Amino acid sequence: MSAIRIASRITRIKTSPSSTAADRANALRREGKSIVNLVTGEPDFDTPEVIRRAACAAIEQGETRYTQNNGTPILRQAIADKFMRENHLSFTANNIIVTCGAKSAIFNALAATLEPGDKVLIPAPYWVSYPDMVMACDGQPVIIPCQQEHGFKLTAEQLRAAITPECRWLLLNSPSNPSGASYSDQELRALADVLMEHPTLAIMTDDIYEHIRFDRSTPNHLLAIEPGLADRTLVVNGVSKTYAMTGWRIGYAAGPEALITAMGTLQSQSTSNACSVSQAAAVAALNSGTDFIEQSRETYRQRRDQMVDAINSIPGLTCQPPDGAFYLYVNCAGMIGRQTPQGIRLNNDNDVVLYLLESEGVAVVPGAAYGISPYFRLSIATDIDTLLEGANRMARALAQLC
Repeated sequence: MSAIRIASRITRIKTSPSSTAADRANALRREGKSIVNLVTGEPDFDTPEVIRRAACAAIEQGETRYTQNNGTPILRQAIADKFMRENHLSFTANNIIVTCGAKSAIFNALAATLEPGDKVLIPAPYWVSYPDMVMACDGQPVIIPCQQEHGFKLTAEQLRAAITPECRWLLLNSPSNPSGASYSDQELRALADVLMEHPTLAIMTDDIYEHIRFDRSTPNHLLAIEPGLADRTLVVNGVSKTYAMTGWRIGYAAGPEALITAMGTLQSQSTSNACSVSQAAAVAALNSGTDFIEQSRETYRQRRDQMVDAINSIPGLTCQPPDGAFYLYVNCAGMIGRQTPQGIRLNNDNDVVLYLLESEGVAVVPGAAYGISPYFRLSIATDIDTLLEGANRMARALAQLC
């Protein structure tokens, strides 16, 4: 018998479905199959030059050693300035922690606060990692289905009905991965009114896509709408999506000092500080202005519009235009129950995704991974020619169904 025993906290979670889908697409490509990979949520732009230069300068200046566990003072100040400038939120350095990606900030917060049996409210469709991170920290995810007719958004009535004394967190992602749904000021106000009725429920806002919004009238932050929630809200963000810095692994969080201290204690015994060079690059990113943000957002908007039109022209598929982020959440109900040329019945969106991959080499992620079916998610963070080729291949695949 092996001396290695895998802990139950690991056996009850699964590998990220999006990573699994990307791995499968890459394996087929290595075998020589032509694959249109629409899985990965990663900007296809280069990191802006001003940010790259700041990283090179940091290396030349010897900024290659350990930093303070919670992040360099200059980066935490840049984050505080960003919150005040863009979100009208006031934080000090003691309220801010820099982490190895936004994902690490979310995990650290859950690990620092959840006890066995504590519940976390997660609106669906959700980012694939939320429920598994909760379970890895001994919590219980409580999934609240948010249907397409409500714009894939949590309503105040749903929130009120879901809250129980065991609930410790509400996880709110806007704009959302995978649906792109973005909450308006009025919708946030309605949610805030319910939250004010339940003072023991903490709120975590995942704002990683905040700059990729296609509506010019950017909503206020939940805390700007209701400052009374400040003592129990953690704001999570990062530089990966906005500045095409996915590989630099810099996230950050701001919230009550006691929570930030606890997260820092945990971080000191796990990853320790984030990469020093990446932190210097993140300072440059946060202070670089809005030109790159506006240019990339306009590119995403054009891709969204063309790809939504292309999808909606395919009989059996429908897609509503997302408010933000760089994904389309495609309704494939018109494919369910149909048969492939080999006589295989498509019973769910997992079957649909497998059929698209095996028949035409189009790699997407099933909606089941995000908690709402029958859908699949595709990323528009790639060039328009690749996207339209994917749509053409999907059209061919659907044309072959009986």
